Parts: sequence; structure tokens; C-alpha cells
Amino acid sequence: MGVFMPCLQNILGIIYYIRFSWIVGMAGIGESLLLVVFCGSCTFLTTISLSAIASNGAMKGGGPYYLIGRALGPEVGVSIGLCFFLGNAIAGAMYVLGAVETFLNAVPSAGIFRETITRVNGTDIAEPITSPSLHDLQIYGIVVSILLCFVVFGGVKMINRVAPAFLVPVLFSLLCIFVGIFSARHDRPAAGITGLSLESFKNNWGSAYQMTNNAGIPDPNGNIYWNFNALVGLFFPAVTGIMAGSNRSASLKDTQRAIPVGTLAATLTTTSLYLVSVLLFGAVATRDKLLTDRLLSATVAWPFPAIVYVGIILSTLGAALQSLTGAPRLLAAIANDEILPVLNYFKVADGHEPHVATLFTAIICIGCVVIGNLDLVSPTTTMFYLVCYAGVNLSCFLLDLLDAPSWRPRWKFHHWSLSLVGALLCIVTMFLISWAFTIVSLALASLIYYYVSIKGKAGDWGDGFKSAYFQLALRSLRSLGANQVHPKNWYPIPLVFCRPWGKLPENVPCHPKLADFANCMKKKGRGMSIFVSIIDGDYHERAEDAKDACKELSTYIDYKQCEGVAEIVVAPSMSEGFRGIVQTMGLGNLKPNIIVMRYPEIWRRENLTDIPATFVGIINDCIVANKAVVIVKGLDEWPNEYQRQYGTIDLYWIVRDGGLMLLLSQLLLTKDSFEGCKIQVFCIAEEDSDAEGLKADVKKFLYDLRMQAEVIVISMKSWEAEGEQQESVEAFSAARRRVASYLEEMKEQAQRDRTPLMADGKPVFVEEQQVEKFLYTTLKLNLMVQKYSRMAAVVLVSLPPPPLNHPATFYMEYMDLLVENIPRLLIVRGYHKDVVTLFT
Repeated sequence: MGVFMPCLQNILGIIYYIRFSWIVGMAGIGESLLLVVFCGSCTFLTTISLSAIASNGAMKGGGPYYLIGRALGPEVGVSIGLCFFLGNAIAGAMYVLGAVETFLNAVPSAGIFRETITRVNGTDIAEPITSPSLHDLQIYGIVVSILLCFVVFGGVKMINRVAPAFLVPVLFSLLCIFVGIFSARHDRPAAGITGLSLESFKNNWGSAYQMTNNAGIPDPNGNIYWNFNALVGLFFPAVTGIMAGSNRSASLKDTQRAIPVGTLAATLTTTSLYLVSVLLFGAVATRDKLLTDRLLSATVAWPFPAIVYVGIILSTLGAALQSLTGAPRLLAAIANDEILPVLNYFKVADGHEPHVATLFTAIICIGCVVIGNLDLVSPTTTMFYLVCYAGVNLSCFLLDLLDAPSWRPRWKFHHWSLSLVGALLCIVTMFLISWAFTIVSLALASLIYYYVSIKGKAGDWGDGFKSAYFQLALRSLRSLGANQVHPKNWYPIPLVFCRPWGKLPENVPCHPKLADFANCMKKKGRGMSIFVSIIDGDYHERAEDAKDACKELSTYIDYKQCEGVAEIVVAPSMSEGFRGIVQTMGLGNLKPNIIVMRYPEIWRRENLTDIPATFVGIINDCIVANKAVVIVKGLDEWPNEYQRQYGTIDLYWIVRDGGLMLLLSQLLLTKDSFEGCKIQVFCIAEEDSDAEGLKADVKKFLYDLRMQAEVIVISMKSWEAEGEQQESVEAFSAARRRVASYLEEMKEQAQRDRTPLMADGKPVFVEEQQVEKFLYTTLKLNLMVQKYSRMAAVVLVSLPPPPLNHPATFYMEYMDLLVENIPRLLIVRGYHKDVVTLFT
């Protein structure tokens, strides 16, 4: 009853009493039945969707807002909830205007200003028809609105005491109307009444759409033309009100039972009443009487019209009371979720009345009452109601279609197809009524949605969209399979190794420029990065530390506006942790394919002797796992999005890498910071090679790849040291001395232990001539880069793989010599897969 009574009181409103007989006269019995079925179907299907959602768990305050928000997300919930709040507030004004209009028609002498007189042309009824003055409607409407607001301020208990006093006379007046219809005779109780007549039924079966004046009286010179679409807009408020019970969800004992049963009972009761009333009104009077007597329900009532006047006034005031009760509670529920800070003024504690929200609702209601035109206010209310009903249907459709494990409504009579039809009916009804009003209402809802998405503090409510994204992701992952990705569909999925070689400032879990570089590897921001850090220790002891670190890293990623996820791994050492990551991170073809990390420039400066073994181990793990590697040297100098770079992006293409280096250079050009640069490709040739032929081949290859770049072929054997490169030559000499010293120490240790040469806990085999060759080749490449790429914005070179059976320290010496005096360098190793293709 806590749902049935408010719904019945809201549905049985002003439209039935003072517009329904006129609608039958204008549309005819046939199209009036169609009109009732069409509008009734819309609310019936919405009621089924509402019942399913409301019976899927406990409900808090907010009614439809709570249901839609938890199903479609906070942005959609707030936008539709605020529209529904406006609809309820404006509906209160509509009901007040209806009550005042009825009162002034029943007691014309109560009017303060002169009434408007409309002369009837072309009808059998010759007497003039009067309608209340606009100013009277405004003055009385404001007074009534204020009185109702005082009742609402008294709280739900007072409203519950007053509501039956409004409803009982309404039901009695309905009984009087039906008794009057069955007892009516020819021209009794008024001219134009035929009694229940088959002839009247036949005459009134067809429609009689025509021009009317503003008061709805037929007038060939009128300015309003009525058709079926317009009547939908006028009649639809007579079937709304199905949310009146759910608006008070916080006050119900058992929402899962009360809302489905109460709302459905009220919907079926009122729809049946309307269908019967169409047949009876169509058979009891002539069409002229139906079109000119706006209060025909009072005219035919038994024993006298005053009973119906009282019923109309009380029904409309009761409906207004329910609207003015539900609207503030809806607004307070939205405010209590703290989504929009601007609504914090309307927050209310549990068990308290929303006085501020009630005052705001009263202001909106009085503002609409000042308009004073019931036929203008009614379509506005209808639009906001239909937006809400469409939201409820779409919510149920989405939840039914996804069928998540948590979707177990007690109400079993529902199906996603019914909800979809209900949503489409709501949208079609909106456009039938008025495409202009529809666009305005949808634009308002969209603006609120946009505002909430920007300013709102959206929480995770487990809404249906998140479930849809989850299922879509699973389905997409399955469809991708585990097969090799075609080069045309290849996307970089960087695994960014956040743990630095050194220390970062407190509360900075990742080097800021690493996040900037990860963004440079995506075209227009598309793609996903995985930011990984490793915590040394025992997992059982440091699990909570890992969770805190993951939250901190996730927050930092969001702050840097990177599209990616954070992962923290606890492992006994960095090497073991990385080995686990490179084997298991990702799913199917969504595994990371590029490992991004910073070059450990500090290892010798701070004498961190454990770094070489770890660094080499990580590179070897990537080679075994077939992962590409990008090592950034000069990370502190890497530009952010606001620092424009000029010059060139130089590629030293030494080994085949599947085109990764070429692709990275193209991705860099898509960023604002590098868009002013040009690409230069340096190819290394032997002295006796056909340099021109190689250049032509590379140019043709780049042309087929749709890449613009200048090709430069360099002969390694033509290299000669120059004076300006003296620093690198000194670094080369120092590296030779250190390598010789390391080798001497290893030999001495091996003689003492009587074991083979050992380094990093494993045997090594070193040929001094080979080591010399590695150092010399690295020096030549370094000097070449310094000679040709002194003005380059960034240089890309191939990463030499760690030589087998060489100590990790030796490899670090090779790498240090390679990066010497080059301020910004990307060292790239591709893998055994092409990432670019020549073909369309």
C-alpha cells in the first residue's frame, strides 16, 4: 500500500478529469483506445523493468535515480535523476494549475480578474464558453503551492496522514461519474448528453482533428491544430506517476516486494479505468459536447457536479503533494552521493527531512505556476518523465543482456527484449509529442552528463557499463587468440620498468620522464602501458606494502595522464622478480611486447657493483622471452609535451629488428614535442660494399613503408679519429685498462680457487682479442654518432646482445663506451616479428 496508494494518487490526476472527455471527442473512440494502449504499454513495460531492478537487492533513497545510477553509472544516473527531479517539480505546478482551473470553473465568482469569453462557432451549443483569467490562475496557483509546501515541510508522517483525505473523495467522485453516465438520459442532465447510445458510439468512433483556440475550443481561426501526436503529449501525464512509490524507497519496509506489486497494480488499475472510460464517454454525449465541455465528467456526475469538482481539486492537490514530496527526496539522494559538489547544499542526514531541497523544489514549482498555461507545462513534464522511463528500461535491458552472476531479481517476469521495446517506445513517444521538446530535454540531460563527467566525483558502483566493458574485453581477448599478430594490427604494449637505478624523491614511484616516454610510444594516445615495480623481500611479509605501492603508482599514472595499469611484484631479488614478470605478465596477445627501462648511468659513479649482472640478466631474459627492448639514456633530458624539439631523429640501422626502430621514429613524429623534426636513417656498410646500391634499396624500402626519411650510407672502414672526439678516445683507453684489470683479478681468483674463470657466479670464457674487437667496434660507432648526429633531437641505435660467456661488467664497459657523450639516446632491440609491413 505504501507504493500502490501514492502511484494511484499520482496517476489519477488532472488530465483524466478535465481533458479526457475532450481527447475522446478529438481523437474518436478508436484512436483514443489506441492512445491509451500506446501510452499504457510504455508505462507497463517500464513498470516491468522497474520491478526487475528493484527486486535485485536492497534499495536506498532516490528511487529511479538509485536504480539507474547503479545500473548505468553515476554520470547517467545523475543526469537522468536531475531531469526526473525537474519533471516532478514541474508536474507539481501542472497539478496545482489543474486544481485552480477547476476551482475557478466551478466557482466563477471567485475570480479576481475578468474571465476570458470564447464564442463558439459552428457548434450546436450557442452559449458562450468561459475560461479563467491567466492572472487568477497565477495568483491562486502561487497561494496553493505555498500551502502545499508547508504540508511537505511537515514531513512524511504528516503527508501519510493527509494523503488518504485526498484519495478517498477522489475514488468516491469516480464512482459518482460512472453512476452518472449509466443514469444519463437524452439532454439530461445537460444539453448534448445522449445517455449511453449506440448512435453516439458510432458517431464518435472516428477522429475529428481540427483547429482550436488556446482554451481547446474548436475554432476555425484558432492557432493550434491537434493530431494524434499532440494528443500523446497531452494525455501521457495521465499515465505517469509510476515512480511515486519508488521515490519513497527509503521509507518502505520491503522494497523488493512492495515496488513490483504496488506499481504494477496501480498501472493495470488505471489503464483499465481509462479503457472503460473511453467507451463510456464516447457513448454518452455528442462530439460537440465532448469538445466544448471541458468538465464533462462533472456535468454527468450523479447526483450533482460539485462532487466531481471536489474530487478533481483533491486529486490534483494529492498528486501535487506526492510530486512535491518525491522531488526533494530525489534531489537529496543525489546530493548525498556526493557526486556533484554543487549539490552539497541539499545533503541531508539519515532520518531528517530535506528542507533545503523542498524549498528549492517549491521555487521551481511556483516559477512554472506563473506560466499559467496547463497545455504548455504538460509536455515539458512528459519529456522529463519519458527520459527517466527510457533510462529505467535501458538499465534493465543492459543488466538482463549481460546477465552477471549478481543479477538475480526476485521478479521473474522480465526479458531484455521487453525492456528494449519499452525504451524504444519512450523515445518514439518523445519525438511524437514534440521533436523540439525532445531535443531540448536530451540536450539538457547530455549537458548534465558532460558536467558530471568533468566535475563529478564518480565512484565505482558496480554499474552495468563496467560489466559490459569486462565482458567485451573477455570476448575480444578470446577472439584475438594467442596467434602471432599481423604487422598491420601490431600495437606497442610497453612494460615500463619503474624501479630506477638509484633513488627517486619521496612519493614519486616512477621517474616522471619514463611516463612521458611511454606516452611517446602510442599513436594518438591509443594503446596500453604496464608500469611495473619490484619490491625486494618475502611476499607474505610485504604483501600490504605491495598493495600500498600499487595504489600510489596507479595514482601517479593517472596524474601523468598515461593510459596504463600499475603492477607491483614482491620477489627475493630484482632479477628473479623481472624473470617472473617477463614470463607471466599479460593474457594471450595482450602480453607486453616491449620492455622499457632507464639506462643505469650511475652504476660506476656510485660503485653499484650489483647493477651489471642485473642489467645483463634482464636483457638476456628479454631475448629468451622474445621481447623487444628499448633502453633510454639521458632520461632526465627527455622532453615533455610542452618542450618543442628541432633537428633530426637519427636512426643507426645496424641489424634487422623487424622495423621496430623505424616504427618508433614514426610514433615520435606524431607527438607535439617532435613534430618539427625530420628522420635520418644511417646504414652501416663495409668499405667495399656498393654504397649507392644499398642507399637505393633502403630508399625503396622506406617508400614502400610510407615513411619519409633521408638515407645516409656510411662505410665503417673509412672512419678516422678526429681531434674533437678526444673524450671518447680517452674513455676507450680507460675502458681497456679497466677490462684488463677485471680480467687479471679473475685470473688470480681462478688460480687461488683452482677453478675456471668465474664471474657473476658462473664460468666465463674470454678471448682478449675478442674483447678488444668489441671495444674498438663500439668506439667507432660512438664516434660516428657524435660526428653525424651532434644536432639530433634523439638518436636511435641497435642494442648489441650480451656476448656469450662474457662477464656482465665487460658488457657494461661496451655499453658505457657506446653511450659516451651522447645526451639523448634510445638503444633498441627488436624481436623475431615484423612490426611494419609493405602491403596494404
